Amino acid sequence: MSEKKKKVVKSIKIDVEKCNGCRACEVACSAFHATPKYSTNNPGRARIQVIHEPLKDIYVPVYAGEYTEAECAGRDKYVIDGKEYDECAFCRASCPSRDLFKEPDSGLPLKCDMCESDPPLEEPLCVQWCLADALTYEEREEEVEEESEEVEDMEVGLESLIDKYGLDKIVDTVTRIAESKKA
Repeated sequence: MSEKKKKVVKSIKIDVEKCNGCRACEVACSAFHATPKYSTNNPGRARIQVIHEPLKDIYVPVYAGEYTEAECAGRDKYVIDGKEYDECAFCRASCPSRDLFKEPDSGLPLKCDMCESDPPLEEPLCVQWCLADALTYEEREEEVEEESEEVEDMEVGLESLIDKYGLDKIVDTVTRIAESKKA
């Protein structure tokens, strides 16, 4: 039987009415996640993307959520203030039907980690750099089933690599790395 424990749930609240499309959030996020940190800037690697619909004159910051192996079953349309939007436009998932929230070089899915670092930041950089105050950082406690998210994240990453390079190549590479670490 699984135990319940308290967990801090971190989220970013997005006020679309305030977003002016400056994309400072994308720049800050991509620089933070560069290797080494702050060495380069490639918004394609950002865990937040500003979706712009020029005909509808709207900017919507969307941050990366969980990876999904399947495309959506439906392509629903949403009407907000008399304007029509496609369901995919605001989706946070990395999925097979689009390139959004995938690492440009490897194709691995990206997921917002709220800029976790040591020492920890007070709030994610996208929130800190949002001069229009369209992004607000929030924390709340919830009771959740005890599970290992790190293992799930690692499995998603490995499955993506296996899909891209094949199981044999991944096993050979891991074996070679393990042997070099022993030496």
